[in-house]
Amino acid sequence: MASLPSNVHVSKHPCLIAKLSQLRSKSTNSRDTQQIVHDISTILGIEALASLDTIEESTDETPLGFQYPHTTINTTTLTLIPILRSGLSMVDPIQSLLPHPIPVHHLGLYREKSTLQPVEYYNNLPQSQSQPTTAILIDPVIATGGTAVAAIQILREWGVKKVIVINVITAAEGLRRAAEEWGEGTEFWVGGVDGELTGGGMIKPGVGDIGDRLYGTIGK
Repeated sequence: MASLPSNVHVSKHPCLIAKLSQLRSKSTNSRDTQQIVHDISTILGIEALASLDTIEESTDETPLGFQYPHTTINTTTLTLIPILRSGLSMVDPIQSLLPHPIPVHHLGLYREKSTLQPVEYYNNLPQSQSQPTTAILIDPVIATGGTAVAAIQILREWGVKKVIVINVITAAEGLRRAAEEWGEGTEFWVGGVDGELTGGGMIKPGVGDIGDRLYGTIGK
């Protein structure tokens, strides 16, 4: 596998590696799939958000009466962007890491079966003068990279200055394509990188259709 762009970070966390192995198994049911994606997203979120700046906004008091500086994160510059539908599974773990909830704006993109090209069917990004400067883009899988590229283009045109992309599993070719789309404005934090795609654009060995596995719609 050729080297990945410098804006790509692949987790080496042993707990994540073990969870990803569980996720790959065809015997993992829908409820367990949801929990494992939640757990992996939490680990990736901790790694991806480590560069956020902390601020001391006030003074508070402990139960023993001691004063201490209350430290928090300036979340007013952040927004969370799940790609429908499977990106919804990553919203709660990322939100739970932050001291305050941040706005969630949804992008609906699906991959057309014959061309494997992304098609946008939903976009609720508000058109205002005060949009956040950093978008956290979440989607469990990058396969061909087309959906990620389209989402990055949409967010860049919307006006964000930085996109933090968090993915559970990726294919090397698609990840490289997405990471090179806006190299200076994006960071990718991924749980695993597989080397191949099937003829139908699925990751090999991958985790299967993660949306169907999350929501129990296999064979729909």
